[in-house]
Amino acid sequence: MATENNYYVPEESRLPVLGALALGLMALGAGLLLNGDGSSILLTGAVLLIAVMYVWFRTVIRENIAGMNSDQLKRSYVWGMSWFIFSEVMFFAVFFGALFYIRTLALPWLGGEGDRSDMIHLVWPEFTAQWPLMETPAQAAGSNEFVGPDANMSFPGWDKLFHWLPLWNTIILLTSSVTCHFAHHAMKHDDRKKFNIWLAVTVLLGIIFLFLQYEEYHEAYVEMGLTLESGIYGSTFFMLTGFHGFHVTMGTFMLLVQLIRSLKGHFSSGDQFGFEASSWYWHFVDVVWAGLFLFVYVLA
Repeated sequence: MATENNYYVPEESRLPVLGALALGLMALGAGLLLNGDGSSILLTGAVLLIAVMYVWFRTVIRENIAGMNSDQLKRSYVWGMSWFIFSEVMFFAVFFGALFYIRTLALPWLGGEGDRSDMIHLVWPEFTAQWPLMETPAQAAGSNEFVGPDANMSFPGWDKLFHWLPLWNTIILLTSSVTCHFAHHAMKHDDRKKFNIWLAVTVLLGIIFLFLQYEEYHEAYVEMGLTLESGIYGSTFFMLTGFHGFHVTMGTFMLLVQLIRSLKGHFSSGDQFGFEASSWYWHFVDVVWAGLFLFVYVLA
C-alpha cells in the first residue's frame, strides 16, 4: 500500500476478482437450483465468498490498526458504504415495484378492467382476478395442490394478533435498531462496557428474528401449503421476505464481527467506522422490513 500526495493507492490484489467469481458461482448455482440441482455450485461460491471476505476484512482491519488509513481513505469508505446501501435500496425497490405493478395494474387488467383490459385473453377461463393471487393453470384444471386465497400470511384478525409471527418479528427488529443506536451512543462516549452490552443484545435480537422467520416459513410450507409455486403471491412473498432474511443474516454477522473486534479492544470515539458502517446497514434492513410488514403482510 502506498500514498501519493495524500491520495490512497491500494496494492494489487486478486481479492476483487475472486469475490466476483464467488458471486457469479452463487448466482449460477441459485439459478440451476431453481431448475434442477445447482447446490454444489452454490455452496462452492458461498464458501469462496466467505473466504474472500475474511481475508479482505482482516487486511483492512490490520491496515487501520497500523495507522495506514488517511482521511481521504476514510472518506472513500464512507462513500463506498453509502453507494452500497443505495444499490441495496434499488434492489428492494425492484421487488416492491413488481408487487405494486402486479396488484395495482396487472391484476385488474387481467380481470378485464382498465386501459389494458385486452390482456384478459392471456389468462385461462377459470381465472379470478383477486388478491392474493395463488391459482395457476394446473390448479385451475383440477390439481390437488391448489392453495386458496385464505392461505396467506396477512393480518389474521385481532383475536390471533399475539400469535402472528410477523408482528413479533417487527417488534424484535425495530427494537434491535434502538439497541444498535444505544451501542453507537455508548461508543461515541468511549463507554466500551455499555457498547458491548447493547451490541450483544442487538446481535441476539437478530438471531431471534431469523429463528422466528424460520418458524414462519415452516408454518407457511407445512401447515398452509404456501410455497414459491403458489401463484404470483407465493413467488413475491418468498422472494421479498427471503432476500430480506438473507440481508438480516448478513447484518447479524457483520455486527457480530464488530462485537468480537470490540472485545479485542478495537474502536474508539474517533475511530469506529467498521461499526458505523454495519449499523447503517442494520438500520437499512430494519426500514426495509417496516415496508415489508406494511405492504406484504398488513395490506396483503
